[in-house]
Amino acid sequence: MGGVALRTARPDDIPAIERLLAAEWLPPMAIAEFLPSFWVLESDGRVAGCAGIEIYGEAAVLRSVVVAPELRGTGEGDRLVRTGLHYAHEHGAKRVYLFTMHAAGFFALHGFAPVTTDDFEPAVRESWQYVGLTDRPEILKEMTPMRLIFSE
Repeated sequence: MGGVALRTARPDDIPAIERLLAAEWLPPMAIAEFLPSFWVLESDGRVAGCAGIEIYGEAAVLRSVVVAPELRGTGEGDRLVRTGLHYAHEHGAKRVYLFTMHAAGFFALHGFAPVTTDDFEPAVRESWQYVGLTDRPEILKEMTPMRLIFSE
């Protein structure tokens, strides 16, 4: 396998990002709207991972973190998360939120801690992900909401 390149997503990456997300039962929503803060891993000429950040003032949402099966355990998921968190911090976010179904342990390694949806601040409650999940309690009960607070 050749090298893995991390780069900002481009419009022509959207179908591949949507396929990656759908394969992991993640909603392939609002990608184009947040494309400037989406990153992909490119391996052997194809998109093999992605992550995105949505900025809401001093808060942000980390979303759509997926690594293709053949790259799992290689550190590429960590690289995607670090890139997203760096972007959020550089753009004024002091807190980052996410929802995860199976990866709470992975995100805990990056400083995220479980919270409740009540802990999500008002700006983040406007995100499509928060609105969509809180409107679907049968899905939300399978999720772990998490938050990272950047140290000053």
